[in-house]
Amino acid sequence: MLIPYQMLETDTLQTLLEDFVTRDGTDNGFDDSLEQRVAQVRKLLERKELLIVFHPDTGDASLSHKRDVPPEMLRDFLAAQD
Repeated sequence: MLIPYQMLETDTLQTLLEDFVTRDGTDNGFDDSLEQRVAQVRKLLERKELLIVFHPDTGDASLSHKRDVPPEMLRDFLAAQD
């Protein structure tokens, strides 16, 4: 299930973004601060290049590039956003 980032409480979204940018394997080789990396990822969410995926089986949420989201799920999500 795809969740619009605007539906999350500010603190919840911030925690999700911080978790994403501090995971192993996310070091981009630049000396960007945590705040800068979070801002970059937030912009990707705003442009709908990254999406929040909620996994009802586990109750977890993750970020996924839109190219990795099943087309029918993406179509329905984007239609609901317009």
